[in-house]
Amino acid sequence: MTTGRVNPERRLEDQGIKGLGNVYYNLMEPALIEAALERGEGCLGQGGAFLVTTGKHTGRSPLDKFVVKTPSVEPHIWWENNPPMDPAKFDVLYDDMLDHMKGKDYYVQDLFGGADPAYRLDVRLVTEMAWHSLFIRHMLRRPDREELDEFEPEFTIINCPSFKADAKRHGCRSETVIALNFDRKIILIGGTEYAGENKKSVFTLLNYILPGKGVMPMHCSANHATGNPVDTAIFFGLSGTGKTTLSADPERTLIGDDEHGWSDTGTFNFEGGCYAKTINLSPEAEPEIYATTTKFATVIENMVYDEETKELDFEDDSLTANMRCAYPLHYIANASKTAVGGHPKNIIMLTCDAFGVLPPIARLTPAQAMYHFLSGFTSKVAGTEKGVTEPEPTFSTCFGAPFMPRRPAEYGALLRDKIAKHGATCWLVNTGWTGGAYGTGSRMPIRATRALLTAALDGSLANSEFRKDDNFGFEVPVTVEGVPDLLLNPRRTWQDAAAYDAQSQKLVDMFAKNFVQYEGDIDDDVKAVAIG
Repeated sequence: MTTGRVNPERRLEDQGIKGLGNVYYNLMEPALIEAALERGEGCLGQGGAFLVTTGKHTGRSPLDKFVVKTPSVEPHIWWENNPPMDPAKFDVLYDDMLDHMKGKDYYVQDLFGGADPAYRLDVRLVTEMAWHSLFIRHMLRRPDREELDEFEPEFTIINCPSFKADAKRHGCRSETVIALNFDRKIILIGGTEYAGENKKSVFTLLNYILPGKGVMPMHCSANHATGNPVDTAIFFGLSGTGKTTLSADPERTLIGDDEHGWSDTGTFNFEGGCYAKTINLSPEAEPEIYATTTKFATVIENMVYDEETKELDFEDDSLTANMRCAYPLHYIANASKTAVGGHPKNIIMLTCDAFGVLPPIARLTPAQAMYHFLSGFTSKVAGTEKGVTEPEPTFSTCFGAPFMPRRPAEYGALLRDKIAKHGATCWLVNTGWTGGAYGTGSRMPIRATRALLTAALDGSLANSEFRKDDNFGFEVPVTVEGVPDLLLNPRRTWQDAAAYDAQSQKLVDMFAKNFVQYEGDIDDDVKAVAIG
């Protein structure tokens, strides 16, 4: 049985996907919640939110992600970061997954990746779980209902958590598999219920396709001045650095919280929603995001809650520290209706430095911006993983290595050229520790971070007095209104200056060691600002 609205010439059977049970096309939020409840996939929370757990996978599985190695893509893929899969193995995987799916019910969403019609990707998501269909309906951009009558998917993603891959038979690593075939325009996801794999697969597609069109794909949040899209800011950063929190500024209009493109005409969001971390979320610090956790159809993923009242516990990370909520962009009151902005006037690169070494803000030259973009530094902290006893650096190039199918220098060159053409000012912002490393120092006050960002975005910070940092070579403001001068000089916040110097040298050496891999692909101006 087929239910829902769909292009009658582009049903699953027209794609060769046959023998399924009931197929539900483009159901809207109430119907998807009804289906998910009936199937026992989760429960209804306060305000009509949908509460769900994802089993053993509470985050992405980057080691289980493969790109099918065909002649057309072989020269373009960063194979050191994207393990190859043999095309013949993919064909077996595809046939086995479709055979496994026969007789079972599936949910289909036809959606757009990209708010700019000139660059958007028409994507079909076929999901085994009703709540996955709800999740991806939030996360991507939803066509008008009448557009569905003529929707033609360019790529199809099939997500089947109950399918277990065979490593030897399918050429993968484990029972979990994410396989991207750019030639067949199919992505297969099996063996994981973590919903983030759906959206990150679309992000990876766009990261591969858009550079060929002169568009810079970015793992960043973005906003613009209220009533002035020309005054756009983007915020690069890995998970936990504050991308979502800092871009959700009530004084500015939110373009999006995670993934964007930068074209010749400006900035545009890839998504139609937000996927925010909820650990320690509070109504005082992040009122807009907190409010979404009790709104209808928000997906609450892997949060502990009271069984009777369904009240959420924002501090209990016994399931995972990566607990999240997914909601449509219009749940944020000041979100842009068009999800597009101008060329970035300011570029913010966020890092969470658990070493307590980096200043709260620094101004970067274009060459330094490319250096830090390629480095993509943040840090894990002691106690977050078994065996981690001191701050552990993480260098994720382009602030999103797991989603980058092309080589880092290609993205770096695109960013450099766009900065040069449009004159963006670049800043490095540390939301990590001050006064000592993790365990000794304290977390950078969010009030100070917001004050520094406000000064950067309104242009007043550019008129401040700056000093050159001895360790990293970038410029650091000496004084900023509303921020203690002491905070702007990390060395002065440490009780033991010699300990700070030792920690600084340790981090400098880590940067230098990591950057060796890029030296053959960068220009002399970037080599000249390399640290160490």
